[in-house]
Amino acid sequence: MNRPSTRDYLELLLLSAIWGSSFLFLRIASPEFGPVFLVEMRVLNGLVVLLPLSLLLGKHREVFKHWKMIFIISLTNMAVPFCFFAFAALNTSAGALSILNATVPFFTAIIAFVFFHQRLSMVAIAGMLVGFIGVIVLVIDPADGAVGTNSVLAVPAALLACILYGVALNLVAHKLQGVSGMSITVGSLFFSSIMLLPFALWHQPETLPQGSVWLSVLALGVLCTGGGYILFYRLIARIGSQQAIMTTYLIPLFSILWGYLFLAEQITYFMVFGCILVLTGIGMTTGKRPRFSLFSRSDSP
Repeated sequence: MNRPSTRDYLELLLLSAIWGSSFLFLRIASPEFGPVFLVEMRVLNGLVVLLPLSLLLGKHREVFKHWKMIFIISLTNMAVPFCFFAFAALNTSAGALSILNATVPFFTAIIAFVFFHQRLSMVAIAGMLVGFIGVIVLVIDPADGAVGTNSVLAVPAALLACILYGVALNLVAHKLQGVSGMSITVGSLFFSSIMLLPFALWHQPETLPQGSVWLSVLALGVLCTGGGYILFYRLIARIGSQQAIMTTYLIPLFSILWGYLFLAEQITYFMVFGCILVLTGIGMTTGKRPRFSLFSRSDSP
């Protein structure tokens, strides 16, 4: 795998800015459309962008060949977690959502340890504890020292979405080796759009919003889902998944910045402290492991 170039780092920065903006667009559009209808619009827009390219490249053959596993991936990586995050966006700031989203790497590590016999070091275990403390800090209301009432359901919904992302990442790594990212993404968008359609029609707003809010829907589908995934899988092909996942650490910074600039969301000391704890915990969990290891679930070195 090639050593990351200046161009690769710039594209990582661009991808982080794009995916960081997704939480901004969720915050704008979710109250207007409702979570399920918004997600249906999101996946449909992404499908419209990627399907012609997939057909042109002949990637649809891979979708047909691996459709059963891709169907499961569509549930765990798009349809359900997208709805959970859209629901959480109703009562949680864009910055806090992005920080919660940054817990995906250590949920992925936990699932890999439990189900796929990968090793966890003492540092990784300590990192998980630090990360969970950071999540707790994020939902504490500094005004009264209690858990914020708006976040009582929103935070668990976002964390469940992150757990599902962790499941999907492990399934892709172990069950879809050699299948292109384009095929997995297009297949997931296709299945998600079909599964969500009846629920979206049931929850369709009585009066569709007008005006600029549609730009947020378009941006979620075309920019954050379609364009974002293309850029992400290009980076994986060039520099590998371990380097490409660095975007996880930058997304919260951009999301907090966009929320501050465009939604006038406050950046509190609790948010900054929670962000530091979560990102530190993720770095400890997913970083290079020391030579000694506890609770090894594998006989391999």
